[in-house]
Amino acid sequence: MDIELRWLTIFDEIYKTGSVTQAAENLELSQPSVSLGLAKLRKYFNDPLFVRTSRGMEPTPHAAELIGPIRQALTLLHTAVRHRVVFDAARSERTFRIAMTDISQVILLPQLMNHLKRVAPALRVEVMHIGAGIAAELEAGAADLAIGFIPQLEAGFYQQQLFRQQLLCVVRRDHPRIGDTLTLERFVAEAHIVVSLSGTGHWIVDKVLEDRQIHRRIVLRVPSFLGIGRLVASTDLIVIVPGRFAQLLEQSEGVKALAPPIELPAFAVKQHWHERYHHDEGNRWLRATVSELFADHTGALLRQ
Repeated sequence: MDIELRWLTIFDEIYKTGSVTQAAENLELSQPSVSLGLAKLRKYFNDPLFVRTSRGMEPTPHAAELIGPIRQALTLLHTAVRHRVVFDAARSERTFRIAMTDISQVILLPQLMNHLKRVAPALRVEVMHIGAGIAAELEAGAADLAIGFIPQLEAGFYQQQLFRQQLLCVVRRDHPRIGDTLTLERFVAEAHIVVSLSGTGHWIVDKVLEDRQIHRRIVLRVPSFLGIGRLVASTDLIVIVPGRFAQLLEQSEGVKALAPPIELPAFAVKQHWHERYHHDEGNRWLRATVSELFADHTGALLRQ
């Protein structure tokens, strides 16, 4: 038989008051409930614990030995129950580690850092790449959040959709053979850049093209999107990138974004975190901040 916390509370109150009736009143319990709790304790400790005398319920020698450890245990338990870590973002100097793609660094990070400067000036952010070990890093607390298209985190992790991304083709603005639209024939004929980077949904392109038996002429593979705008603006190459990044490149580089000549499915950019840190106050604040800044608020919180 396992001992229950309320039984220990009953024990302490009877010890203090010398009365089952008074203990019940103080604990706001019925007298039968207190009597039942005392009976359970007597059975557990194989001792009467309290006996009736002219002065009320007096503890037995065994009860007198128990009261010290029981009160110490109750104090520790009550302290633990009352203890709740409060995260004060305005004063915290915590370092948050966020795994994200380099596209997210370009698109999301400036807005996040400007927001933190206003509301949490002492906070620090460490950006990590999304690699094969991201699941273990989230579980171990080496990363607080992972943001991106990360199918390997679909099971066993909490997740929240932030927004959906369409894939667009980007070419230089004055491309000699591509105008305002991109035909399938021209798409196949031109040379392509492929960015080999996890967290960006680019395997979707390969799958669709393979299913349609469409073959790109890939002449360059790069491990990062950083610098891709300048590269495309200076060559006749085509690259397929997420829509928000394509729009940013149009504003900053001499390129134009065009719809692909075949339908490519959109993909969801989500924030992911491990169950161990679901109730961590700092992690909760960070997730709420990311959601407030970037979510389209059509995606509910999920755990699979």
